[in-house]
Amino acid sequence: MSESIKAGVLGATGAVGQRFIQALENHPWFEVTSLAASERSAGKTYGKAANWRLESNIPDNVRDMEVVPVDPKKVDADVVFSALPSDYAKTVEAEFAKEGFAVASNASAFRTAEDVPLVVPEVNADHLGLIDVQQDNRGWDGYIVTNPNCSTIIMVPTLKPLMQFGLEAVQVATMQAVSGAGYNGVSSMAILDNIVPYIGGEEEKMETEPLKLLGEFDGSEITFADIDISASCNRVPVMDGHTESIWAKMADKPSPEQVKEAFLNFKPDLGDLPTEPEEVIIVREEADRPQPRLDRNMGNGMSVSVGRIREGIRYTAMGHNTIRGAAGASVLNAELLHKMGKL
Repeated sequence: MSESIKAGVLGATGAVGQRFIQALENHPWFEVTSLAASERSAGKTYGKAANWRLESNIPDNVRDMEVVPVDPKKVDADVVFSALPSDYAKTVEAEFAKEGFAVASNASAFRTAEDVPLVVPEVNADHLGLIDVQQDNRGWDGYIVTNPNCSTIIMVPTLKPLMQFGLEAVQVATMQAVSGAGYNGVSSMAILDNIVPYIGGEEEKMETEPLKLLGEFDGSEITFADIDISASCNRVPVMDGHTESIWAKMADKPSPEQVKEAFLNFKPDLGDLPTEPEEVIIVREEADRPQPRLDRNMGNGMSVSVGRIREGIRYTAMGHNTIRGAAGASVLNAELLHKMGKL
């Protein structure tokens, strides 16, 4: 991997765009060569255009980089990481793919498209075979690969090892961090001293995306998993880290100890990718873990922590929603694409 791959970030000034820049700083394979954002940011240096809100400083390699318009003719890159709003991404990402870019998207615009891979590398790397189908169908030189919703991506790695027990039904109640809505997404007056028991579109995503992720790819299409999923999503006054209470019904009725062993033994081999966590699932033995403040940064924010595995089967899962659930997921997808020779 001696030659760097040129990478661009679309929607670079937003919350997820900033996480992309953080994830790509000093990356061994990808070099940030383009930052694209809205017209009001284009033409400015990134340091002036971005209202940087992460705990680290703006990386020196992008501080003085000029922001360009979100236009494939203006972006100098081989792969672009999309942090665009979904309604905008529907048009723009297709334009980039048509022009030959590999698009690793965090947006929801193409997740449900039949010929677009929706991928969590540890769960369904083989679904990347849809890229060839997509290019044939659409006549694109490039392609789009998506990662799932931030709450879905925390739950699905824990469901994958349960498939061996005949997973039939899942119920999940989420407690989702405010960062999932963006900096201006939830006002302080709405969330402080409060819980908001509704997140627009979230429950529908949690009930449908896992069926595609856990489905089987036959070389031309995906047969969705036959699992009944019911979700109830809540916004809570936590900065980062989505917590989920999960109930799983399985035909084989495994014991809590069997489920724990399945989690501990879930160690997919992706080939030592830079963003890949050492442990996909971390099992906490403490009665009161996982907790967002204590566990969200495990595995550099890419691990999912589980605990309270009880008869039923019931357990708690928690992960970092803007790293594992957003930017880090797209970067991991792109690393796998490179490993496969797709970049």
